[in-house]
Amino acid sequence: PDTGNMEVLYHFGSPYQQQQWLTPLLAGEIRSVFGMTEPQVASSDATNMEARIDFDGDDIVINGTKWWSTGLGHPNAKIIVFMGLSNPENDRHAQHSMVLVPVESEGLTIKRMLTAYGDYDAPYGHGEMIFDNVRVPRKNLIMGEGKGFAIAQGRLGPGRIHHCMRAIGMAEHALELAIKRGLERNAFGKPIMELGGNKERIAQARMSIEQARLLTLQAAWKIDNLGVKNAMVDISAIKVVVPNMLESVVDMAVQIHGGGGMCNDFPLARFAAGARMLRLADGPDEVHMAMVSRLELRKYK
Repeated sequence: PDTGNMEVLYHFGSPYQQQQWLTPLLAGEIRSVFGMTEPQVASSDATNMEARIDFDGDDIVINGTKWWSTGLGHPNAKIIVFMGLSNPENDRHAQHSMVLVPVESEGLTIKRMLTAYGDYDAPYGHGEMIFDNVRVPRKNLIMGEGKGFAIAQGRLGPGRIHHCMRAIGMAEHALELAIKRGLERNAFGKPIMELGGNKERIAQARMSIEQARLLTLQAAWKIDNLGVKNAMVDISAIKVVVPNMLESVVDMAVQIHGGGGMCNDFPLARFAAGARMLRLADGPDEVHMAMVSRLELRKYK
């Protein structure tokens, strides 16, 4: 979450917030957490958040539960970017705010670290945290009341690019492992690579990776040159295409590795879990496909 939180602080943070948290984040001195997803609501809709942000004089009071907060287990995790319901009387896209909450705040409890397909995703993991009348100074409010949804959209666009770039790297690694395994291991008197259409699977993996890479580079170019709003179709497209590509490539690599591919002697099991998680993190496939179709259909109205 650090890159996304850096962008939040860079684009929307006050000078105080940037000095206090962005500077040490950029220097690698601390880590950060993003608190958005909640166990009690369908968090694919960012306007569903029910955790409360209440204003009490010069203080902000926070109550609620967040989970799937990546990096919460890191020993250097010091600050949480928390999104909660602050202005329920406003339009649904102006009801939420974002607040900076130090990890060591009184009333904040790390309830548990979550497993992903049975693994704790060590060493940093994903945590569930409870906020019980946590108080922070009002100067920790980012940008202003009711700005949380707008900030989230600005944060998640580039963040999805980062996810996809890392996923392409994972796919490259999985393909490399598959090729080496297929060339080195023999079955029925010949290298595994010569059996069962494995050469064609390698070719398909390479083509799929390059297609996903080009789509991701196009999305990144549009963000840099046209802005996030003009890259929304591309961002949503890669958020569907890249994780599904990674799932396919990793599955192929596991098949070539045989039983070894399913255990932690190789990184493929972790890659498989990561690919599946990525189809949910920062918005499930269905939400992004709905975005692509909506903007595509708009051209004909």
